[in-house]
Amino acid sequence: MPPTSPALRIEVRGVDATEPAVAPALRFLLRLEADAPIRALTLTTQIRIDATGRGYDEQARERLAELFGPPAAWGRNLSSLLWTQTVTHVPAFTGATTAPVTVPCTYDFDVAAAKYLHGLPDGEVPLRFLFTGTLFYAEEGRLQAAHLPWDTESAFRMPVEVWKELMDRHFPRTAWIRLERDTFDRLYAHRVRHTLLGWDDAVRSLLETSGG
Repeated sequence: MPPTSPALRIEVRGVDATEPAVAPALRFLLRLEADAPIRALTLTTQIRIDATGRGYDEQARERLAELFGPPAAWGRNLSSLLWTQTVTHVPAFTGATTAPVTVPCTYDFDVAAAKYLHGLPDGEVPLRFLFTGTLFYAEEGRLQAAHLPWDTESAFRMPVEVWKELMDRHFPRTAWIRLERDTFDRLYAHRVRHTLLGWDDAVRSLLETSGG
């Protein structure tokens, strides 16, 4: 008779900013419950933003137009976004334990998740955690290994303010964009030519000229 692997239940219980941290990151707290002792667990976590799981006012729709198009197209364009994937090694436990999943965060607007999180004025971010991995357990004195069932997952609603406060702490009153070298050279030449003190001054002068 083949061994029966332990049943494992995983739930996301909370989120906070990692402290101290050189780079911005969020720490999600998992609670794991098993019906048999676990010797070790290698857990791969894919976090997706379930964009269809919340409502959007006019302001949010305008800010998210680059991701989902004009409001008339949201019915077909609004979809799930991949945020990140990470691997966590959980040590042995019996019954229940907790484990952190650390997620590095970026203000890089070439990343869809950063665009989405920046575009939300308030409320909650509907997240779905999809778990895969291998658990190790003892069966009749022998170490056994089993893959987590494909449907092991958990939903969590993260307050938007948690992400915004993290970004404000690491990048106070600033945001980051990436420019091609030629574009940067032209912007730098514009700044020098007009004797502008900083990059904000250079961009503002261009916006004022274009009426933006």
